[in-house]
Amino acid sequence: MNPIRIVITGGPATGKTAIIDNLNSKGYKCYEEVIRKLTAEAQNSGDITETHSNPIALVNDSVLFNTTLINLRVADFKASEKLDNLVSFFDRGMPDVLAYMDYFNQEVGKDFIDICKTYRYDFVFLLPPWKAIYKDDAERFETFDQATDIYHKLMQTYQRFDYKIIEVPFGKIEDRTQFIIEKLNL
Repeated sequence: MNPIRIVITGGPATGKTAIIDNLNSKGYKCYEEVIRKLTAEAQNSGDITETHSNPIALVNDSVLFNTTLINLRVADFKASEKLDNLVSFFDRGMPDVLAYMDYFNQEVGKDFIDICKTYRYDFVFLLPPWKAIYKDDAERFETFDQATDIYHKLMQTYQRFDYKIIEVPFGKIEDRTQFIIEKLNL
């Protein structure tokens, strides 16, 4: 039986990680967002010296940063093949990297596109911008308007790779999690 891979995506501060944490607490295998770790590493190494924008736009070598990021997501994808649990949730997917690159007007090379064509998710849940819960932090640099623009880039990117997007309605974390579980018939 093939594993089922589900992406939870959306612009910054839409509740993705809270839903992933909730799914994890219910016993589902979840892969965390890796960009926060990369951002912290880039800040600690001095690769990012200012914190006014997304790290993709600030690192000295954005191609290396994006390549590392997408390769970490590929590694998580491949790791999910070896699990006994057939259902895996991912806090963002590989197409997210391309959406952000597009948002920051960075060239998206053929290698990035090929990765997104090769490693396919089974379901994509997109969380819309939600001003009531939006907040920035030390590793989130976008304004609410920018987060909304990123949401649209994410939608366009996943659609470009022929994904059927399921939008998650606003609500409490438990309600949003239950919506996802019910849509998947888990």
